[in-house]
Amino acid sequence: MAVTLEQARRVGYICLKALLRFAFMVANNLVAIPSYVLYLIMLQPLRILDSKSFWYIEGVLFKWLLAMVASWGWWAGYTVVEWGDDVKAVSEDEAMVLVNHQATGDVCTLMMCLQDKGTVVRQMMWLMDHIFKYTNFGIVSLIHGDFFIRQGRTHRDQQLVLLRDHLEKYYRSRNRKWIVLFPEGGFLRKRRETSQAFAKKNNLPFLKHVTLPRLGATQVILKTLVAPQENGTLSGGDAVRKESKSKGLQWVIDTTIAYPKAEPIDIQTWILGYRQPTVTHVHYRIFPVKDVPAEPEALTNWLYQRFIEKEDLLTHFYETGAFPPPQGQTKAISREMTLSNLWLVAIQSLAFLSGGMWYCLFQYLYHCLF
Repeated sequence: MAVTLEQARRVGYICLKALLRFAFMVANNLVAIPSYVLYLIMLQPLRILDSKSFWYIEGVLFKWLLAMVASWGWWAGYTVVEWGDDVKAVSEDEAMVLVNHQATGDVCTLMMCLQDKGTVVRQMMWLMDHIFKYTNFGIVSLIHGDFFIRQGRTHRDQQLVLLRDHLEKYYRSRNRKWIVLFPEGGFLRKRRETSQAFAKKNNLPFLKHVTLPRLGATQVILKTLVAPQENGTLSGGDAVRKESKSKGLQWVIDTTIAYPKAEPIDIQTWILGYRQPTVTHVHYRIFPVKDVPAEPEALTNWLYQRFIEKEDLLTHFYETGAFPPPQGQTKAISREMTLSNLWLVAIQSLAFLSGGMWYCLFQYLYHCLF
């Protein structure tokens, strides 16, 4: 089949746009990540004198870095519509976020849709596969205090001990509030067959859009971060904040990411922008942590139930293009998540100005010394 001139032009435009976006991303990383590291090196005396202020500044810089990643998708037309509970009501409280995992773009989607949730991004901790430690963003996550978990049965017990120690050492000392994890332990396409075989063997529901979650990390987080007595309640508004002043984890936020036609966005698409503008849909359901069982068998059943509900949510979404209304309501309300282009431009400009400043400073020092 012959390629028309118009088709050739369109392909050429897509390739040129992808090349320019990739060049911008590389330049962005070359100035933003070293600047983040150098700023924090310069602030080490403050870390000794006033640790709280140091980690506050680090959190602000961390949020800006994540905003830069969000901007790559935002400017390509990859936007987010949110459904379910309004998580802004608990943005100042401690919460564990459970997310289904389909592709590398899930992390980018979260980086985008959490940007407008108050202090969440700068005070959050991520649990991610250890392979991310060796990416360009690995040094940032390492400094921020995220936890890199090694998958596999042979490492499981050791990793859970390391996770508990990590939480005890860094979570509260760095004033973290939200902790994000993907309980499925891998991408849907890689784990679905194994999960379905396990479900069949143990007389569990057959799931197509999610996999059965693993208990380990969730149990460790709850045991380590939940205070002995919790009084969270989802009565709404100011009551949420008043009821959530006790120390410890207050909420579990069950987060479900859905892509149109079940076609997830990967990190390559997010960077290169060759896919047509896409709206990703994110559904939240908030549970008071006091309603989450602590005993392993009961917690396993509770966690399985959350992913069975995710399966139902996604089935409904893929059939209708929308999430179902909450129980007792006739209509589901969606909220379009927005970012300020002016704010994103300001952050990007600051990154490049910082890169130029550090370059001039090192040039000056080099000439002074040599």
